Amino acid sequence: MAAVISIRNLAKTYADGFEALKGIDLDIEEGEILALLGPNGAGKTTLISAVCGLVNPSAGTVTVGGHDIRSDFRAARGLIGLVPQEITIEPFERVINTVNFSRGLFGSPPDDAYIERVLRALSLWEKRNNRNNELSGGMKRRVLIAKALSHQPRVLFLDEPTAGVDVTLRKEMWALVRELRAEGVTIILTTHYIEEAEEMADRIGVIDHGRLLLVEEKVRLLHQLGRKELVLELGEPLAAVPDSLAGYGLSLAGDGLRLTYEFDSHAERTGITRLMGDIAAAGLSLRDLSTRQSSLEDVFLKLVGDGREDAA
Repeated sequence: MAAVISIRNLAKTYADGFEALKGIDLDIEEGEILALLGPNGAGKTTLISAVCGLVNPSAGTVTVGGHDIRSDFRAARGLIGLVPQEITIEPFERVINTVNFSRGLFGSPPDDAYIERVLRALSLWEKRNNRNNELSGGMKRRVLIAKALSHQPRVLFLDEPTAGVDVTLRKEMWALVRELRAEGVTIILTTHYIEEAEEMADRIGVIDHGRLLLVEEKVRLLHQLGRKELVLELGEPLAAVPDSLAGYGLSLAGDGLRLTYEFDSHAERTGITRLMGDIAAAGLSLRDLSTRQSSLEDVFLKLVGDGREDAA
């Protein structure tokens, strides 16, 4: 699949010497959903701002649809829709005028049918004649999304789009995202709701301290870095893990009633059979056992932790 966005050696250093981006290389494929994860201050918003032409990079290149974001800004920016974190809309303008005005800014001709479709998809049609300052915070965020979609972009950036919104809007937004992806729109989102990235994204990028730690297909990422845990519920509490079981790296819960064993489910030998034999030999009685697959959040925390240790 062809890359709609190509980023090469992208760097941004501010006047005070702070390096927000450090040599980012990334290709974003047409029609995919890419989730960018990272802690606050990791560089997610700076990266989006650089691609959208809102921040001038210190080094590197960005092309969108083959257009350089600096030398051919108008053509590149015309392919992009951006939903920023901050709610920035004219408070006294009416909703429908706000969205139509955004469409006109990109030089797109009027299309009442398309604008109606967008507003209906975002449950804004009944509010189209309301002034923006009459709307709730969640409704204002819907207006931001409608503005970003007004000129029918090929690429949509969603920077923390569900921060502070209700569950209903979140579900409606992701339904719209799926519909847009089905139509070939490329979607890049940043989110603090890791479960959303796990559900929605085709690929996951993890960024920290201005460096892109990895970009990988979601399924492959979980396969490569994900771990499983075997949780053993004990019949009697333990004060400590028996010496005969010390080689398994078991962790004991505070109440002494639960042992946890971490293993690689894809390894040729998991060690579970030998562990169970040694548990029986140690005279421990089991009430129950269960397994848990590592989530994307577990993987994310491990990567960011590793990255912060490297940076220290």
